[in-house]
Amino acid sequence: MMKSVKYILFAALTFANLSCEDYLERLPLDNPSDETFLSTEAELDLAVTGVYNTLWYEGSTDVTGPFFPMLDAASDIGWDRNNSALQNLGLGIANADNAWASSYWSAFYRGIGRCNYILSKAEPLAAKMSAEKYNRSMAEVRFLRAYYYFFLNEMYGGVPLLTKPVSLAESKVPRSSKQQVSDFILAELDAVTADLFPETSTKNKGRVNKGAALALNGKYEIAAKAADDLMKMGTYSLHPSFPELFQYAGQNSKEIIFTVQYLKGTKVHSMPRFFFSRIALGHSNKIPVQALVDSYECTDGLTIDKSPLFDPKKPFENRDPRLSHTVVLPQTRFINYMFETHPDSLMTWDYTTTPAKRVANVEATHAYATFSGYCWRKYADVADYPDINNSDLDIILFRYAEVLLNYAEAKIELNQLDASVYEAINAVRGRATVKMPPISAGKTQAELRSIVRRERKVEFAGEGLRLFDIHRWKIGEDAMKGPLRGRVRNAFLTNAPRIDENGTPHYENVTNESKMRVIEIRTYRNDRDNVWPIPRLEREVNPALEQNPNY
Repeated sequence: MMKSVKYILFAALTFANLSCEDYLERLPLDNPSDETFLSTEAELDLAVTGVYNTLWYEGSTDVTGPFFPMLDAASDIGWDRNNSALQNLGLGIANADNAWASSYWSAFYRGIGRCNYILSKAEPLAAKMSAEKYNRSMAEVRFLRAYYYFFLNEMYGGVPLLTKPVSLAESKVPRSSKQQVSDFILAELDAVTADLFPETSTKNKGRVNKGAALALNGKYEIAAKAADDLMKMGTYSLHPSFPELFQYAGQNSKEIIFTVQYLKGTKVHSMPRFFFSRIALGHSNKIPVQALVDSYECTDGLTIDKSPLFDPKKPFENRDPRLSHTVVLPQTRFINYMFETHPDSLMTWDYTTTPAKRVANVEATHAYATFSGYCWRKYADVADYPDINNSDLDIILFRYAEVLLNYAEAKIELNQLDASVYEAINAVRGRATVKMPPISAGKTQAELRSIVRRERKVEFAGEGLRLFDIHRWKIGEDAMKGPLRGRVRNAFLTNAPRIDENGTPHYENVTNESKMRVIEIRTYRNDRDNVWPIPRLEREVNPALEQNPNY
């Protein structure tokens, strides 16, 4: 698909290598001078564009790919097969030398540094360009700075709050508290929302807009009001096709608020290599696990341990349609082939020819085929086959369904259990390609809390939100600790596992539980693993940084 205006087309350029051939003053001739850079509107455009570059962060060198979906590999619903720093975060054995935690810290502070540079240098331009353009540019920069602080604050639990460029002598700054950073983020969002683009269009695709600013608000009172304001804008709506949202066909959907943009020839990613099955040339090394599959309700709206519709012999029938839209299930077509992981299924169907033909099934025989028996379907588009390292499928950061469920969660936690809570949840459940039964009125706060937590888990699986939810709800010891499991390789579970109030399956009652594939044994401590370690190198450079507890 031809993509219209790509605002981050030049974002690979850093401030150190921008061309100066159009400058009136050419000092130096090969690079912009720190003394003269940001003296024109065109330079400001390039600098603001460069700030978006951090959204292309791809993790440490042992795990590369768009960072946001990758985070689910360190949660209870996914796994990274590589022996990597990301895997160690999921295992609960990360320390201050963890490469993912270190690169994450560096990447987002690099983005913050670019923001601070612009904000410190751009003020003279206010007299040289339209007030609307200048104010919008500053608002974008301040939003992105707040957004990068959001990621740092959520993962490390309070970080140094730098709002201007600092010299080496000024750089030994202690951590601000998580509350202080949160207050800064919220104040910045309040200050900039009015100056941002009102919505995303083909002319400003990929740019920050008011919807993104409203969606990012965090405190329950503020989140409820911000989500309500965004809903009343009438700008966004749920896309009728759930699976299409994560395909090229859905990239211009009115549900999408803010995305990381890609464009072939400029910036691409390798998600197909991570997500495609082995027979479709992928590595299947970022995968969903059995605990996610068992979290989806039956079509009567009951969990599988309560529903009479659940048949252990046909476990994928009569299930929430989002299960098959999110996870590649056995005996379903996926990227030109029939997907099957049963060890006796030595042959499968190849649909790359007409008529289809039988071929050897590497999913059943390859040592590194998916360890769980499943693959991710989200962000896996057949259009990227066979060029699996050259995808320009955009990655969603905010979509309208999240706003609706953010609103519902905030109202539930505030114990404001009015009709709007049910309307928000039921809108997501009632999407045309989902059509799950609506939640009936009269639920208690605890019941609605359980419902919205299960709903978030199944709606956003594979999108990178799960780890934030686990940390916020402090359910890691329940959801993460213990065996991470895949399917029974040559059979299905004999009976449904117990599903707890947070939607987490527990398998102690499953009679063939011992035959489930144990991928790894994880540890998790709420007094440690709800935040990541402060990188060792950062503390050596800045002794004022205090390490998180129990690292």
